[in-house]
Formats: sequence, C-alpha cells, structure tokens
Amino acid sequence: MGYWMLKAVLTPILRLLFRPWIAGLENVPPTGGVILASNHLSFSDSIFLPLLVPRRVTFLAKSDYFTGRGPKGRLKNLFFRSVGQVPLDRSGGKASEAALRTALKILRNGRLLGLYPEGTRSPDGRLYRGKTGVARMALAAGVPVIPVAMIDTHKMQPPGKLMPKVMRIGVLIGEPLDFSRYAGMESDWVVLRSMTDEIMYAIMLLSGQEYVDRYAATAKAELAAQRKGAPASAAEQDDPSDSRLGTGRVS
Repeated sequence: MGYWMLKAVLTPILRLLFRPWIAGLENVPPTGGVILASNHLSFSDSIFLPLLVPRRVTFLAKSDYFTGRGPKGRLKNLFFRSVGQVPLDRSGGKASEAALRTALKILRNGRLLGLYPEGTRSPDGRLYRGKTGVARMALAAGVPVIPVAMIDTHKMQPPGKLMPKVMRIGVLIGEPLDFSRYAGMESDWVVLRSMTDEIMYAIMLLSGQEYVDRYAATAKAELAAQRKGAPASAAEQDDPSDSRLGTGRVS
C-alpha cells in the first residue's frame, strides 16, 4: 500500500519538475517474474525507475538503510519500508545465499526485481564489470533479464549530493535477454560470467557509457585511497572469482 501511495504522490511532482522520459517500455511484460538490470549512476536511479515503470519494482536495499540511527537513519528506514523494499546483507556467504532466496521468492511470485549488477554506484560515470549474482538469480528463477540504462541521473544528482539539480533525465529499456539455454547451470561460474558480461554489454549499448572491465567498488577504493595519499589495500583489488550479489541500492 505504501508503495502505491508514495508513487501517486511523487509521480506528478517529479514529472512536472524533471520531465523524465522513457523509451522501450513495451519490452517490460505486463505479468510474470522479470529482472530489470540497470546501470547505477545516482541515488535517484532508485526513484525514477520505479516511477516510470507502471508495474511495481522491488529492489534489494542494503541492510544499512534499515538500521541507521538518528533522524536521518529513521527517515531512511521509514522510506524504504514504506515502499516495500527488501533488506540485503551483502557480507557474503550465508547472508548472500539468504538474499538469493529472497530474490527468488520475489521472482517466483511473478514480480519485477530491480538489480544493479555493478553492485555500487559508478564513481565516474563509466560502466563497470557486473557481479554474477544477477545471472545466478535469472537461471535459478528461470526468468529473462531486461537491460536498463539510466540517462544523465549522475548529472542531476552526483554521489554525495543531497539535493538533485532540476534537469531532464531519461530511461532506456532494452529487449529481454533469454538465458534459457543455460538452464540448470547456475553453479557454473564460467556460464555466470559469460551471462553477466552479455548483460553488461547490452546495458553499455543502451547507455553509451565507456565500459571498464573492473569492479566499481575497486575503483571507489582506489579513489578514496588517492584522496588520503595511500595505496589501495590488497583486499580492494579485483577478484575474478567474486560472485557476491551485485544488487540493490548501495552507497
């Protein structure tokens, strides 16, 4: 109920202010479980994508948004719970498996699941390597993946900026990607990597972004280290075996 009430209130306001446009909406089926795999440029992505898609979109939101303290933390908690978003513990291991089970339940109930395969917002507007959680979910649930490109949201609200700039942004939705040929192979890392790369390539074609074959989290760590005048630690380097879930709203 909270999702539709909030959408009813925000839609006319945001449409009037930002005049967002959307193309490819016909690629989203009216029913059935589907994964919307999007690039991630701004916090606003998680506002405008559900706003412009008629069907309800459920994101896996990082668990920190539900446990924050103080007025700001309580406001975030209230907002994400009111729109029916699902907490995601990204610490790996059993926590990631629990997140996978939650995502599969959403998809098997015939709902739209919104994911950010990069796992975090791009630090510089480029498109980074996707994590294979999106591929695992698609195969385990037997659903298609629809690539999505958010356009200019990083110009409207760059990371770290609380108030968005009033400007026009857009959403491009591509044709569904069918991975049924890989049915039953969700434990094969080579298959998962190939699928994920195909998804990211489709997003790149839609968005026009430069692609970087590294994880966005690594790039963020290196930028943070440079600002502090120290090298990134070994733990922050790319791990080709990283199959943690690249999903949800992240920092």
